[in-house]
Amino acid sequence: MKGLLRVAVVLALACPAAMAQDAPPPPLSPQCEAPNADIAAPAPLPHLAGRLEKGGSIRILAIGSSSTWGIGASSRGKTYPALLRGILEGALKGTKAEIVNRGVSGEVAATTAERLRTAVALEKPDVVLWQVGTNDALARVEPSDFEETLRSTISWLKSSDIDVVLVGLQYTPKFARDASYFAIRESLKKVSASENVLYVNRYNAMQFIAAHQANGDLVSGDGLHLNDQGYECMAEHVAHAVIANMFVRRRDLTKPAPPAPQP
Repeated sequence: MKGLLRVAVVLALACPAAMAQDAPPPPLSPQCEAPNADIAAPAPLPHLAGRLEKGGSIRILAIGSSSTWGIGASSRGKTYPALLRGILEGALKGTKAEIVNRGVSGEVAATTAERLRTAVALEKPDVVLWQVGTNDALARVEPSDFEETLRSTISWLKSSDIDVVLVGLQYTPKFARDASYFAIRESLKKVSASENVLYVNRYNAMQFIAAHQANGDLVSGDGLHLNDQGYECMAEHVAHAVIANMFVRRRDLTKPAPPAPQP
């Protein structure tokens, strides 16, 4: 994320009430630009926003498979959780962002969901970033089973006062016409909408970048895992969605409901 983004967000968050009133989501660096609607479907992050209001630090658990662990990154500092930490700490002035990377390459959602309960007990996060779906699509997991795993796990996290962000499948021409890939993406959209959790739609954002950027290839030579630029954009898109929905989206949730029409 470039200097312009950092300056814009720091200024806005120096007065979070003003940002909640009328500021747009922060801009992205040129190589990662995509329409807001392609980056995320909005939903509130009440526990994370409340934690920020108290000051100090926020604790984030990043869990998932190879895109979380960082297969294809040139170093551990180039993984999306590592990059995300720097972005958030630069943006959220005075806040320490603790991000624990619990990615395991090759996992499907059901396996991650089992591991998540132990990870949450140990790490006690304010929010879980769950990168999910790619391996379920490749393993031909039934969408109904995938949805049930998501719903039950999201319900448990909410009952534990933990916000959830679903981080979806990456775009790759290799699987652009794959029926299972499409079905799992549709399941993610459906579950995130019905459960009212923030959904970072990597597929649409990456597809937009691939179509509109001269150097928009975010995938490594294997045609599946991200390269360094891909991880940078992933971190920016997650940060963009999280920051926007902590502050801007909260405006919509706190506005009084319009008066009922008179008979």
